[in-house]
Amino acid sequence: MPSKVRSSPAVTDDAVLDGRLRLHQPVRGHRVGHDAILLAAATAAKKGEHAVDLGAGIGAAGLALASRVDGLRVTLIDIDPALTAMAASNAARNGLASRVNAITLDVGAPGRAFVAAGLKPGSADRVLMNPPFHDITRQKSSPHAARRLAHAGSPDLLKIWIAAAARLLSPRGVLTLIWRVDGLADVITSLGRGFGGVGMMPVHPKADAPAIRILVRAAKQSRAPLTIYPGLVLNDADGSPAAAADAVLRGRLTLPLAHL
Repeated sequence: MPSKVRSSPAVTDDAVLDGRLRLHQPVRGHRVGHDAILLAAATAAKKGEHAVDLGAGIGAAGLALASRVDGLRVTLIDIDPALTAMAASNAARNGLASRVNAITLDVGAPGRAFVAAGLKPGSADRVLMNPPFHDITRQKSSPHAARRLAHAGSPDLLKIWIAAAARLLSPRGVLTLIWRVDGLADVITSLGRGFGGVGMMPVHPKADAPAIRILVRAAKQSRAPLTIYPGLVLNDADGSPAAAADAVLRGRLTLPLAHL
């Protein structure tokens, strides 16, 4: 988890990746946790490529990826202009502004809105996303507006976000996402026939506990078979961080999903 230093009444200054990445983020609302760092660690990328982080918030996942892969261009997209501004500031303070751009845009906007923002169809080699995964028709939402926006969405939200990713990705481009494990069937359905080469990795809080998250990688227009990787265990039986997970969260190790 990020180490925290209070920088103002409304914003904290947090360190992730063993302090190599520093992030300003709001005190209230959605806070950076394991999901964003795991998502970055599961995303393959190469120098000279373009990655788009959908629903980037303050930019944690996209910036973690940019800090790992030198020469990678990253576009951070979020619907909240305050978070987009903070993401741009975070890119600058970490020396990444020259190759990281932050844009205020609704992921569900029509394609012409993406084009107007400089994101043409097929312009991304990689898309990563951590969509709001609570169904507002089934689960009680947070009373805090920013947290509700980050965590809750309509039943069709995942399908809409994956469609946006498919439009952005070049042929054979790769999508990586993290989702709640009980929604795996929705992920498979939403990927449809447009994606293949699907790789999945469950994330367990402890070795003897059911998975709580699923990391998914899928390649556009691929016909490669499904691969299910061994699960990632976050904590040992005594509650201390498991060695492999700790190395991933500190940025010392990537996940097998990223080895593509």
